[in-house]
Amino acid sequence: MLTTRRRVVAAAVILSGSLLLTSCGSSSDSGSSDGKTLKLWHYEGPDSAMGVAWNAAIKEFKKTHPGVTVKFEEKGFEQIQKTAPMVLNSSDAPDLMEYNKGNATAGLLSKQGLLTDLTAEATKRGWDTELSNGVKTTSQYDANGVMGSGKWYGVPNYAEYTMAFYNTDLFKKYNIAEPKTFDELTAAMDKFVAKGVTPLANAGAEYMAQQYLYQLALTKADRTWVDKYELYKGKNNFHDAAWSYAAKTFADWVKKGYISKTSSSTKAEDAGVSWLQGKSPILFSGSWWFGRFQTDAKFKWDSSLFPGTNLTLGSGGNLWVVPKGAKNKQLAYDFIDITMSKKIQNLLGNKGGVPVAADPAAITDPQSQALISNFNDLSKKDGLAFYPDWPVAGFYDVLVSETQKLITGSEKPEAYLSNLQKAYDKGVPQK
Repeated sequence: MLTTRRRVVAAAVILSGSLLLTSCGSSSDSGSSDGKTLKLWHYEGPDSAMGVAWNAAIKEFKKTHPGVTVKFEEKGFEQIQKTAPMVLNSSDAPDLMEYNKGNATAGLLSKQGLLTDLTAEATKRGWDTELSNGVKTTSQYDANGVMGSGKWYGVPNYAEYTMAFYNTDLFKKYNIAEPKTFDELTAAMDKFVAKGVTPLANAGAEYMAQQYLYQLALTKADRTWVDKYELYKGKNNFHDAAWSYAAKTFADWVKKGYISKTSSSTKAEDAGVSWLQGKSPILFSGSWWFGRFQTDAKFKWDSSLFPGTNLTLGSGGNLWVVPKGAKNKQLAYDFIDITMSKKIQNLLGNKGGVPVAADPAAITDPQSQALISNFNDLSKKDGLAFYPDWPVAGFYDVLVSETQKLITGSEKPEAYLSNLQKAYDKGVPQK
């Protein structure tokens, strides 16, 4: 996400029950090299499927590691994204942390020598055989920090993908059928606009808008196109048919009122809340919202893969990475192993997450079964196309600012694509 998701920064807590207020460089970390403390960072909200599962994993870890203290700190996604290189190069690095996957993030840190090589542990503990090939792609990085081959630098113990979330009560209210094809999607959005309803909840200030545009490109793309863009297997051209269609169609959707011009300054959390409040009938975003929608939605809703394409944004989930300077690496490996256990994986699946090693028979919630079934269908047809901000460092910020200009109309599609090409070419590793 990018699994690029914003998380609220919470106070650090020791999950054995006592409150701990920490800051970088505090003396409280000085004794953490005795094998009795696991310093853990992640940015999953406590009510999310992953947050629930990781809290259960911490309890399980404490049962199997008596006398070991888990020092957990919930961080913001962008906080870790922006400060990781500096923190991991200091004595304040945690033993284990969640980090974004892809060339521009985990790949970059691996290239900089800031992450521990997990290859031997992945083989020893069987992680390499538990993960499907599509999910495994983001675990391994070569010497240039390019994903898909080389050494293991992270372990994803959930998966994620994007989908269309439909407020079925709103569709019913306006007597509009839920779309099964791309043409039906645009026809439905036309009908909502005619009723004075903006069809798509959107966030231009963060990841959501760029993901809409990338999905539009994927409707005209294939695996070769994805590998060219994400893995540098050939020359990527932002003025090709897929990218040109995406930029022009996205701009057209704004003109038609499918997407609000005011959404250029909206953040992802605001878009999700807007959908939860019934203000827009459709949200295209990731499975990371699923558990929250199950809990918070006060209306009937449904989800499906984006219509009209075999490819969608998705990958293995964010990675557990072990910093090179971690003081208690064995404890970190043990914790990763627990999150891969059937007990934790089954819990993750029943709470609205997409597990990578669950027992299918143990997933009893009908919506969760559909979520996992759709992901399995994507995996079988090699439909995971990763995320648009992954290829080069700093590209996320470029995509946000440039896509905002498309929303406001201050930039035309051709100029938009040219600016993306310039930033992309500048960041591609030289062979």
